[in-house]
Amino acid sequence: MAPIEFQENTVITVFGASGDLAKKKTFPALFGLFREGHLSASTKIYGYARSHLSIEELKSRIRPFLKTPTEESKSKVEPFLDLISYISGPYDTNEGFIKLNDDIVKFEKDAKVEEPHRLFYLALPPSVFVDVAKQLKENVYATNGVTRIIVEKPFGHDLKSSRELQEQLAPLFKEEELFRIDHYLGKEMVKNLLNLRFGNQFLNSSWNKESIQSIQVSFKEPFGTEGRGGYFDSIGIIRDVIQNHLLQVLTLLTIEPPKSYDSESVRDEKVKLLKAIKPLDFNDLIVGQYTASEDGTKPSYLDDETVNPGSKAVTFAAIPLYIDNERWSGVPIVLRAGKALDVGKVEIRIQYKPTSPEVPSNELVIRIQPSEAIYIKLNTKQPGLSTSSTIVDLDLTYKNRFENFWIPEAYESLIRDSLRGDHSNFVRDDELDESWALFTPLLNHLESDSAPAPILYPYGSRGPKELSSFLEKHGYVFSETTYQWPVTKPSSS
Repeated sequence: MAPIEFQENTVITVFGASGDLAKKKTFPALFGLFREGHLSASTKIYGYARSHLSIEELKSRIRPFLKTPTEESKSKVEPFLDLISYISGPYDTNEGFIKLNDDIVKFEKDAKVEEPHRLFYLALPPSVFVDVAKQLKENVYATNGVTRIIVEKPFGHDLKSSRELQEQLAPLFKEEELFRIDHYLGKEMVKNLLNLRFGNQFLNSSWNKESIQSIQVSFKEPFGTEGRGGYFDSIGIIRDVIQNHLLQVLTLLTIEPPKSYDSESVRDEKVKLLKAIKPLDFNDLIVGQYTASEDGTKPSYLDDETVNPGSKAVTFAAIPLYIDNERWSGVPIVLRAGKALDVGKVEIRIQYKPTSPEVPSNELVIRIQPSEAIYIKLNTKQPGLSTSSTIVDLDLTYKNRFENFWIPEAYESLIRDSLRGDHSNFVRDDELDESWALFTPLLNHLESDSAPAPILYPYGSRGPKELSSFLEKHGYVFSETTYQWPVTKPSSS
């Protein structure tokens, strides 16, 4: 069935409307779509939360986070805010939901809507997902139209809790009505991976164990928990970033060509790929926790008063994965992520096998953020009379190549996909199950009483000092040849 275009008289309800996620991400994303003409002015938006707020109080919370890059866009703020109404009510009893449904039905009746189009965004903690889902199904479900629900991560805490959540939601909503949002799947460079791989023969033909030596997918944040350690203490960097965001990137990097590019064919291949990953080796990884910076200006993780004293929470991890299939057998793939590091960036680094021991390896680097870019490191002769080789790059930095393009933020892109009924960039139930099955044994090991203490690394560093030798052990070769990016200049000698 072709995706339904949600345009006129769509009803969108944001649950948790008074919370940080809604004001910083959900409402700004809806505004971005409205600003760029991808959300009709006939749309009705409801905010729902337990907080007792006036509509003006809600709007005043939202307004500072609406991005207005041009003078023209500033004029769209108030028309957008006029689309919003607010209802206060509990999540586990029906009175607020009955009021919400009455308001929606009146809106649809006045607009002469024959087939209701309703989207519910749960910007809520998982503890209330099921309560809200039950109330929606009982009181606000569009029986004569289309209902879709966006569920925010975390989708459980481990395999057991994830399956319990699935079992509770499955009787209420069909899989095609559920959209499990992982915002990394909405990022421009992640959405570009399949085009990049399968749209370029010179890459597609070399995308295998015969040509590729190692792969890294890395996530680096230059800040620590900053007072949120109490939350992070029970989550850790593996749940927060690696088991979901980086693993999703990995699947798109390594899946087999899908039969077609519809959402189910792509997700079928992702599940096959996840099933082919070998069990994780508990003795072959790095886990770390940041200490105070070397100059003493930044605190350690344990200095956060909300953190349990003596916590072994992992704030850095480097985990090698091996895919047991014909294409990737033997190729080390390292997922690594950390907080309180030297820079903030997310990138994919694919290192090719060298043509000879004397020649540095080619690398394909895909920078997901900041400043989206793709560049390939190549070996070439230095210009002039020199016969020596140097490393240069073919550089596609988006801000330099593409002018006046609106690159939607991840939440903007994903909300639009959900409005259109496109599941391509959302996580399916069996995909979620496989990802938790892969990581839960490791998490249980790291969180047991006998778990090894994480390696300490200073705030503002690259991570644990063992990282470089660990990457070398897993196939990454550091080049001794000087590489200057983006401009190569003659040496002073």
